Amino acid sequence: MEKIHFNVKGMSCGACSARVEKAVNSLECVKKAEVNLLAGTMSVEQAENTAAASAIPIIIEAVEKAGYQAELQNKNGGNQQQSSAIEKDEESDALLEAAKHLKMRFWVSLCFLLPLMYIAMHNMLPFPVPGFIARFFDGMQNALVFTLSQFMLVLPICYINRAYYSSGFKKLFRLQPNMDSLIAVGSSAAVIYGVIVLFRLAYAMGHGDSALVHELMHTVYFESGGSILTLVTFGKWLEAKSKGRTRDAIKKLIKLAPKTAIIEENGAEIEVEASSLKAGDVVIVKTGSYIPVDGKIISGDASVDESALTGESIPVFKKTDDSVKAATLNVSGFIKVRAEAVGGDTAFSKVIALVEEASASKAPIAKAADTVALYFVPAVMLIAAVTFVVWLAKGAAFQDALSCAISVLVISCPCALGLATPVAIMVGTSKGAENGILIKSGEALQTLNKVDTVVLDKTGTVTEGQLSVSDVELLAAEVFDRNHLLNLAAALESSSGHPVAKAIVDGAVNTSFFDKNAKYTCTDFENVAGKGVKGVVNGVHYAAGNAGLFNNVPAEILQKVDALSSQGKTIVIVAETAAHNSPGGAVLARKFLGIIACTDKIRATTKEAIEAFKAEKCSVVMLTGDNENAARYIASQAGIDNVISGVLPHQKEAEIRRLKDEGHKVAMIGDGINDAPALVRADSGIAIGAGTDVAIESAGIILVRSDLRDAVNALRLSKAVMRNIKQNLFWAFFYNALGIPLAAGVFYNMLGIKLSPMIGSAAMGLSSVCVVSNALRLRFFKNKFAKSSIETEETVSETQVSKDSPTEVVMSKKMEMVIDGMMCSHCSGRVEQALNAIDGVSASVNLEKKTAFIDAADSVSEETLKKAVTDAGYTVVSLK
Repeated sequence: MEKIHFNVKGMSCGACSARVEKAVNSLECVKKAEVNLLAGTMSVEQAENTAAASAIPIIIEAVEKAGYQAELQNKNGGNQQQSSAIEKDEESDALLEAAKHLKMRFWVSLCFLLPLMYIAMHNMLPFPVPGFIARFFDGMQNALVFTLSQFMLVLPICYINRAYYSSGFKKLFRLQPNMDSLIAVGSSAAVIYGVIVLFRLAYAMGHGDSALVHELMHTVYFESGGSILTLVTFGKWLEAKSKGRTRDAIKKLIKLAPKTAIIEENGAEIEVEASSLKAGDVVIVKTGSYIPVDGKIISGDASVDESALTGESIPVFKKTDDSVKAATLNVSGFIKVRAEAVGGDTAFSKVIALVEEASASKAPIAKAADTVALYFVPAVMLIAAVTFVVWLAKGAAFQDALSCAISVLVISCPCALGLATPVAIMVGTSKGAENGILIKSGEALQTLNKVDTVVLDKTGTVTEGQLSVSDVELLAAEVFDRNHLLNLAAALESSSGHPVAKAIVDGAVNTSFFDKNAKYTCTDFENVAGKGVKGVVNGVHYAAGNAGLFNNVPAEILQKVDALSSQGKTIVIVAETAAHNSPGGAVLARKFLGIIACTDKIRATTKEAIEAFKAEKCSVVMLTGDNENAARYIASQAGIDNVISGVLPHQKEAEIRRLKDEGHKVAMIGDGINDAPALVRADSGIAIGAGTDVAIESAGIILVRSDLRDAVNALRLSKAVMRNIKQNLFWAFFYNALGIPLAAGVFYNMLGIKLSPMIGSAAMGLSSVCVVSNALRLRFFKNKFAKSSIETEETVSETQVSKDSPTEVVMSKKMEMVIDGMMCSHCSGRVEQALNAIDGVSASVNLEKKTAFIDAADSVSEETLKKAVTDAGYTVVSLK
């Protein structure tokens, strides 16, 4: 069920957020509510069969009864990308404005506090007192001036920080005290006591009681009240600045959303607000502009920086019919994009929403801190009262007992408890988004930290998820060479929609082995279900398929097939056959021409990721439906020790449950619909970003890139965040556990230590700053793996055929050729065609950059490449 989001105002500490959460969770129309003190937000999941429209006013009323203000966030319809960006900008402005206001309050307070402190304590300083100070403030004859001056200086400090009083006493009178209540009671007690002393002093001077004057003139606490307010404000200012910095990553993302766009309408270019775009619009994106929509390129080409979404800094070349995403940058080129998703439906907006949702969520570890924070302030006020009474009972002077009570009030810090978890989660989820790791909730982040077993689905996770030609073996080399065999097989398979057929056709086309002319023409095509295809090519009958398609496969060929099959490869036997007289039946092969093996190749980064998981002390398990031999072979290639083979799609969830029953904390990484139950069952579900929507919905963590190394980074980030949270909670509990007894004077008789209210208020202010600053260290979390260009799939470029053994083929040279003379897309197309016509070359041309990006086999010389371009009528400027 979709959550309702509110902004909550008036919260100042963990006790406030806990109280709001408790009030809203008590409503019948609410299933679950979570309050984020750091962001000042609340997300509410309404109960079943409850309409949002009826629940919203009830929720707002409950928050107001608790003493706070709530308003619905702007999440309804329209261009959500723009409204979200504007809203978050306004939120950032509010944080900056709050920090600016606190800064002003601090400096004004300090201007009055310094002379106040000097007047009150000048006789304690180690340097001589100026004559005019002594003349006006020293001696019993100046006692009234001495105390009245302090009173006049503390009044502006109280006024400029009056927010503590309005909030603190309001909550106190509602019997819902918060941190502001502690500050208000502590500072006002000091000031009120000082006023009482002032009146007593005036009375004593009027009646000539010099002994009482001497006693009273040094027992006012105006400087304590002023220092409490000033130092707390200083801590709040630093805290507000730090809070603003926790949102830096999100703010950077938001700023990438373009405010305007250029659309093509009736042949004219028109600049419009990005918020007015709709699906179907044709958007023009020039060099240096951000793409405002998700869509498909209908003309032109460009190098696109997708780092905002993927974290990958190397631009990706995009051409006609390629998809592009909003908030990605057109580094070079000119494209026209037909909008398919706009506003809140774009991938970029969903990333922002996901990061915000995760930042606002709570980890289970925060519940203990919230419970403590709820009862913390009343407990502190009770401790302060007991401290005052005990010191009086022990015979201490009234002002000494009051000083200890005030110290207890102002040193206590529920804020540190309230901020310990949310600030770390906010920084951690934002850092994850920067690195292409989308974390849906604080709970998902905490759970991943405990994982000791990582289960990987094979297809699409360990492997690339699509078949490609891996081996070609000639069986009749004296008749057919590799070019003929691949062209023939591609011609036969071109009319089939089977994945194996597509792999063979793509393998031939991508390596320039496929003759684009009509040299190989297939007629009388027939698909034999589960076995292969038959057809007539250039008047000759051929067939391509598995061994079951033929009724006379020799034993030595079956041995070769079995050897390749044991490696998890799909085998296609190509043969010349007799006339196809029996539709759908087996055929009689006259001559077996060759074997083509297709495999779902292991991702280039899989092995490195597996080694990294092991370094993190995680056991890695591969789940696959393959037979045991094939599964073991693939696992050995990837470096995986544990394999569960022969698992049908519906059995994956049962295997996860079995591992959990054995006591393991399990993370499941998958990408398909059939992975969804296992992702839900696992302690931590991680979906590969290129996977299905169902898998992504079922997982708690999403990897934008299809790169297992990001799963390792997610695990490392989870551990870093949880370590940070535990440090914060330890500091918050330790600080209060030590600070409160110290302020109460518990150690005075034993160690002679007793804190003044001024020291207590300074410690309280800095405790929150310590917690936030510690969480900000997460901004320096580093990606474990060096960034290179996006891992490109190696293409079959040259098939070195041995009569006895198949050979895998890879590209080994990557070059860039700068070309002069290309004026339009037809020119770039001619150059691209000329280069791709070379045996062993795959090339793409960027017209804007006048550059061809070339993958070539070692056997292809630079002179061959240059000659092809020159013969096409263009000039090669450089080749590197």
